[in-house]
Order: sequence, then structure tokens, then C-alpha cells
Amino acid sequence: MTVIINGTTGTLQNYDYLVPTTGFSYTFSTYNTLILNPAGTLATGTITMPAAPADGMVITFSTTQQITALTVAANSGQTLNNAVTTFGAGQAQSYIYRSASTAWFPFNMVLSATAINAVLYYTVSYLVAAGGGGSGNSYGAGGGGGGLLASTVSLAVNTAYTVTIGAGGVNQGGGNTGTNGSNSVFSSFTATGGGAGGGGSGDGVAGGSGGGGGGGSGTHGGGAGTSGQGNTGGTGIKGGGANGAAAGGGGSASVGSDGNTSTWVGGTGGNGTASSISGSSVYYSAGGNGSGNGGSNTSSPAGQTATGVTAAANRGLGGGGDGGNGGSGVVIISYSGSQKGTGGTVTSSGGNTIHTFTSSGTYTA
Repeated sequence: MTVIINGTTGTLQNYDYLVPTTGFSYTFSTYNTLILNPAGTLATGTITMPAAPADGMVITFSTTQQITALTVAANSGQTLNNAVTTFGAGQAQSYIYRSASTAWFPFNMVLSATAINAVLYYTVSYLVAAGGGGSGNSYGAGGGGGGLLASTVSLAVNTAYTVTIGAGGVNQGGGNTGTNGSNSVFSSFTATGGGAGGGGSGDGVAGGSGGGGGGGSGTHGGGAGTSGQGNTGGTGIKGGGANGAAAGGGGSASVGSDGNTSTWVGGTGGNGTASSISGSSVYYSAGGNGSGNGGSNTSSPAGQTATGVTAAANRGLGGGGDGGNGGSGVVIISYSGSQKGTGGTVTSSGGNTIHTFTSSGTYTA
């Protein structure tokens, strides 16, 4: 077999052209150039070198679609160096035969942009929860959940990405409004700290999710949430005599509830968002429950923090009204397969590698 070039037109005369629709098997024989033009991605394929190659023979093959698992094999009595095992769309590969070694050697490789990106970048899922807001006091409202961001992003190999874990906000005591939670950061993604719950006579504060309004005097509105990260806190209400009910802080999945004017129990915090990125389902960034003289609100079906209780750490939860501090945030990064990056606490689940950051640090892809 030799490559024949038309001297007049410069065209390659010796090539084969296939349009496989499923896994294929091809052995070089008459031709030493193979063009594969599948209709779509192929799961498998096998290419075998010619049985009697001449010294210096070059074989070349290319594909217009990805071949997920490619087998390239030498023929009987030969060896093949550096066999490719996957083949990206637009990729081409050549091998040259050295008869003294009875072996094929890689001669030239052309990588498409898709194939280059597969080497230089990989895709991860991420969850970033900011610190939850601290609660208010004296008919105090629940703190808002920390802002929540969850999506996928392509990371550059051997590049360091900053990770910052936001602290939870604090209950200030007395009749005071709490403090906001702090932001959490992964790379260019910043989740906003949860808004503080209003004191008895204070409005809720804006944040990732807004804090609830206090219920100690008049009517107090909830703080606004950040678009795409959380929701507003509820409204706190003061009734006649000793009656009053503060509102729940907003959560990442729903608004905080208003104080209840029938039972004078504080409003329920807004729902958090359930995610299994860590390997098990966990609620993140729920609001804290508000306080009221009708009784404590212990509801927590979607991650809410009960009245007066400090929120659990590393979930971005708002503190429970009348005494609860907000919980710290967290950053979780997950990708398919074995470990590629470094940083955080590394675990695995369901075929994924998971990096969990509960304190600030660096993720190196």
C-alpha cells in the first residue's frame, strides 16, 4: 500500500470513507487513510493496523464525531506504541511503521478545540452557601438564609480558585436587630450573607435571603432577598396588650412567613433548598423561625432553625428568633470520576469526587 497523489490536482487518491451508525471494526488493507463520518457519537470502535506494512508506511484516521471508547490494535507480530483510547470530534491520528522494530509509532496528532478543551479543562458542579443571618431579640425575627448558588462551571487544569466561607450573623441581645451573615465565595461566584432578623421594633435586613420583621411594636416588614439567591423575610406584627409575633426569615426556596395574628406564634422561616451534591440530601439556606408570645415555633421540615436556636454550621441557615445566631456557610465542588483537584475535605459517592470546604482555602483544579 502506498499513498497515491494525483500530480495534476494534488488530490489524495488512496483513502477509505465510512459512515458507521454503531460500534465498528476496521482493518487497514487496501487503503492507508480512513475517514470516519458517523451520524453521531459512537460508544465503541476498533481499528486494526495492516497485516504486512512496509517500512516507513504511515496510516492516518480521523473522525467527525466523538468515539467514546476506541480500540487501536497492532496486527499479528507487531506492537503499537501510545494507542489512543478515546477520539474527539475533529481529531486525527497518524502512526508510522518501523520494520526494524516491528512496531508502530505515533507520527502526528491533530486535536480539535473540543479535544483540547477536554485536556485543559473539566466541568464541576458547585454549591456555594453564604452565612445565615443572626436573629433579632424581644419578639425577635428569624434571620434570613445565606444566599445560595448552585450550577456547573468549566475549570482550567492546574489553576487555583479562591474559596471563602462566610460566618453566620450574630444575635445582639436586648431588643436589637441581629447582624448579617458573611459572603461565601468560589472563584467568581459570590453568595450574599443572609439578612439579619429584626428586633422587636425593627424591620428585617436585606441579604441573600432577607431577615424577618420584628413583632414587638407596630408592623415591621421583612428584608429583601438577592435575586437568584434567596427570598424576602416575612412581616412581624404587634397586637393588643402583650400579643406580638415576629416573622420568619426568608429562605433560598421560599419567602419567610408572617407572624400569626390568631395564635401569636412567630412565622416559619422560608424553606431551604435540598441538594445531594455532598452524596446525601441536605437542606441549605433556610430561614430561621420568628418568635411570638403564643409559643415557640419548632417547625423545621425544610431546614428552618427553631425559635431561639443557633443554626447548624456549614449549611447557610438563618438563626431562630430571640437568641439564635446564624449558621456558617459552605462550598462544595463535585465532579465525575476519580480525584482531579485538591483542596477541602475529599470524599467520593456515586462515582463522583467531592471536595467540601467548611473553612476558607483554595481549590486547585
